[in-house]
Amino acid sequence: MMKQISNLQPYLLSLLRIALGLVIFSFGLAKVFHFHPGPFTPPMGSLAWVAGVIELILGFLFLIGFQTRVVAFILSGEMAVAYFVAHFSKSFFPTENGGYAAAVYCFVFLYFVTSGAGLISVDAKLRTTASLRNDRDVQ
Repeated sequence: MMKQISNLQPYLLSLLRIALGLVIFSFGLAKVFHFHPGPFTPPMGSLAWVAGVIELILGFLFLIGFQTRVVAFILSGEMAVAYFVAHFSKSFFPTENGGYAAAVYCFVFLYFVTSGAGLISVDAKLRTTASLRNDRDVQ
């Protein structure tokens, strides 16, 4: 039973990456293009808007799983900066300062730096293609 569950790990990792990528990408869409923005629409050129550009571009790359480790590292840093710039001054505790999402995202992205994208990703496809190319070159 545990072996069968363990076999699902790369697929569930991909599913987590896709879900998180959609969320971050949607934040970027809201901040930059005001597409379903909710109550927060930062002015163009502001720090929050620049964060939206990062979330838009890197969120899409994270969503498709391209250069996942590098992208996740940058997004983890962005979430750490978001926590300390926007929330930390109100209180140290995320429950009091509203920074719980930024804190969690920071560490989930950090996990993807070490784990990679999973099997359903552009990174995995590129690895497979390169491996096949190397096998043909050897023969």
